[in-house]
Amino acid sequence: MCGIVGYIGDKNAATILVEGLRSLEYRGYDSAGIAIVDKRKRLYLLKKKGKFKALTDCLINRQVAGHLGIGHTRWATHGEPNEANAHPHYGNTRNFLVVHNGIIENHHELKLALKKDGHRFSSQTDTEVVAHLVEKFYKGDLLSAVCRTIGYLKGSFALGVICMHEPDILIAARKDSPLIVGLGKGENFIASDVPAILSRTRDIIYLDNNEIAKISKTQVKVVDLKGKEIKKKKVRITWNADSAEKAGYSHFMLKEIEEQPQVIERILRHRIKSKTVTFENINLSRAALKNITNIQIVACGTAYHAGLCGKYILEKMLQIPINVDTSSEFRYRQQIITKNKTLIILVSQSGETADTLASLRAAKEKGAKILSICNVVGSSIARESDGVIYTLAGPEISVASTKAYTAQLMTFYLLGLYLSGIKETITAKQLSRYLKEMEKIPDCMRDIIKNQKKVKKIAHEYVDRYHYRLAEQFKFLEDDIVQFKDPKKALELAEKWASLSHSAYGRRFGDFPFLYLGRNVNYPSALEGALKLKEITYISAEGYAAGEMKHGPIALIDEFPLVVCIATKSEVYEKMLSNIREIKARNGTVLSIATKGDKEIRKKEYSNYIIEIPEIDDFFSPLLVALPLQILAYQIAVGLGCDVDQPRNLAKSVTVE
Repeated sequence: MCGIVGYIGDKNAATILVEGLRSLEYRGYDSAGIAIVDKRKRLYLLKKKGKFKALTDCLINRQVAGHLGIGHTRWATHGEPNEANAHPHYGNTRNFLVVHNGIIENHHELKLALKKDGHRFSSQTDTEVVAHLVEKFYKGDLLSAVCRTIGYLKGSFALGVICMHEPDILIAARKDSPLIVGLGKGENFIASDVPAILSRTRDIIYLDNNEIAKISKTQVKVVDLKGKEIKKKKVRITWNADSAEKAGYSHFMLKEIEEQPQVIERILRHRIKSKTVTFENINLSRAALKNITNIQIVACGTAYHAGLCGKYILEKMLQIPINVDTSSEFRYRQQIITKNKTLIILVSQSGETADTLASLRAAKEKGAKILSICNVVGSSIARESDGVIYTLAGPEISVASTKAYTAQLMTFYLLGLYLSGIKETITAKQLSRYLKEMEKIPDCMRDIIKNQKKVKKIAHEYVDRYHYRLAEQFKFLEDDIVQFKDPKKALELAEKWASLSHSAYGRRFGDFPFLYLGRNVNYPSALEGALKLKEITYISAEGYAAGEMKHGPIALIDEFPLVVCIATKSEVYEKMLSNIREIKARNGTVLSIATKGDKEIRKKEYSNYIIEIPEIDDFFSPLLVALPLQILAYQIAVGLGCDVDQPRNLAKSVTVE
């Protein structure tokens, strides 16, 4: 969940590290650090707690020259966020420096053994043991020392290692955590993710598990743990670095919300040829797919909600049982897999999600066929699956997933059509109708984005209510400010007020929880809407199947400032109206996501607020419903002054358990 960048060449390493780490800040922002070595074997090491800006502010007036360097942005797993725990880490001396992503599971035992040998530790991290082990095993060859060190490590890691004794070498190694090598002319790079180095090179080597790269400015040599050389193919990255920039938007999240029509158009254009759905990397024969009798979808977080929607889609189209599980549960329970009959579909935006990757390996051992739905070309999950469908969403930087989610949904619709053609479960007429509905989706999305002012207004009304309730809770402070004639004292209290209103303590008094309700194919939409709000506003929110409301949540209706009801025109529309009547009978406030032109739901006995989506076959409505739910969460977060793109305690790619 951390970001790694490394450089060796003739250019200024500090500039390149800062540029790369800024692109990777979404992977971790508890602390950041860099280590740079110049040709005279002088070391510059700087580590700062907090967001990446704290590091860059310290570098503004410093001349840091060097041709070799490693950098890191941290998301804490061991030890609190502070400078001592920030990377890079070193051993007893500052001659060996390490940056690390992952978890060293046996670090405690290693640390005890190293202490007996006289090693002194200065941090609480698991990473520091790596630096001490490299130092212990170094006998004049850094590559050999790293190979030997890895033999002692249990867990997951991506490592960047430099040594003052060999200032012309950069070592990279990986196991279960992503790491790439970038190839330049007279310079080379390492990074956790492509955007970090895309402005410098498009030629990439993806390191696989238990591979180690010895990198100089002119050469890259990849070996296994025994030192045997491995021939690796370079991959050319085709997407543009500009797509990973904000392009004038205030937040990446808003940019990515508004990119969704283009993403869906791109997917449809790429996947539908002559009214036929095609997948170039599925790597499973038609005979093998026709033989499948059950499917298990495995994913985490937002991808899990896409998988739940995928269940509704595939069951309707294929008429076979579909199960959905969270990766963190699937990997630990008894998997029921029938060889050649069970298809496992993994969903992961990054393709590096630790639990999903572990689930893949567990299922493969049982003989399951693995198909992954993934956004990142060359990622671990994509490479280890039997087949892969790339979602073509482009880089998604904001931690809260938006365009990757709708890209995953669209991929499930297309996969359903593809498999139904093989299994002959839908007619040519049905296929034609589905394809026509799909063609409408990008323009429908544009219509929602064009008319998002109404969502913004509703969000701001909630924010006003939040501040009003907060003001009531802290009224005594307000009264004290008025009473003080001393301007200095009044200012102190005003600052205390501001501090409280944005603190966790203030939020507990100021906010109200949300309830999201949906049925059938839009039940997962309710779950995803609630997750979006929780992720970026820190407001409590629950997503529920509307029919389950009477089994608990209805007792809390008075506590919810807003119940978001997904009530689009569908076969369960009347059931949703019945649920809404139950909420209104208990003085609940209802925000309805409704089909444009629906006059019934506009009545006061149903809705306090309405957000309309264009009319479409309800089977495809989750693709449209997602947008107003994303915009609502975004606008509330902005109104509350939250860090939209980098919410606390979260990282974009969860590469540790």
